[in-house]
Amino acid sequence: MSTHGKLNKVTSATVRDMKRRGEKISMLTAYDYPTALCIDEAGIDMILVGDSLGMVVLGYDSTLPVTMEVMLHHTRAVSSAVQRAMVIADLPFMSYQCSPDDAVRNAGRMLQESGAQGVKLEGGRDFAEATRRMVAAGIPVMAHLGLTPQSVHQLGGYRVQGKDDVGARRILEDARILEEAGAFSLVLECVPASLAADITAALAIPTIGIGAGPRCDGQVLVLHDVMGMFERFTPKFVKKYAQVNALMKEAAQAYITDVREGGFPGPEHSF
Repeated sequence: MSTHGKLNKVTSATVRDMKRRGEKISMLTAYDYPTALCIDEAGIDMILVGDSLGMVVLGYDSTLPVTMEVMLHHTRAVSSAVQRAMVIADLPFMSYQCSPDDAVRNAGRMLQESGAQGVKLEGGRDFAEATRRMVAAGIPVMAHLGLTPQSVHQLGGYRVQGKDDVGARRILEDARILEEAGAFSLVLECVPASLAADITAALAIPTIGIGAGPRCDGQVLVLHDVMGMFERFTPKFVKKYAQVNALMKEAAQAYITDVREGGFPGPEHSF
């Protein structure tokens, strides 16, 4: 049943309360109006306008070419559709890394110009000051640790992070530092399930896992993976709930046949 409606709008306070009550938080990505409308009406708690759109919508090999203008464009479309879910927008590569001033300015633009209710940025303790400054300016911040796709070249590829004691300890320390800086939630991507469980237990803010096991406070996946719309590769942590790509291909082939054989348009489609 749809829980669509303005009376129960999800906010940063809502998700913190959900963690306290032990209620799991659901999050998916969306990059356009009709998709956001659909999953908001389905009752999703949070929608991430991820810079993953660079790969699944725009066809890039990574998220690095995605710009502020691209993120603003897509986030505006999503925000126009959404009534209940909390809309979070990724801050793209180099929109916050140069200085806390840049981070505050670009995060402010994201809320002011796109209608997002918060921003997400990748990275640990190095971005504590930027996080603190954004929160002081009234901008809800979702942190992101583990596999951080904007740092893919530095990390040496898309691989699990925090597998050894030193790496695990650093991620846990970073999580505590970002919580102290004011982040309202934390995405954990591609870390061992046991480490994610330890971080989730250590923090008062909710953790949202993607390839981080079942004991996070919530889960996020890329919509195109969940729906079977992106077939270039499928990460191990993805569960496909539909095969939309196959359905679209089938419908397109039926349309092509109809046009070629004169089955469309018929009298009922003509004036």
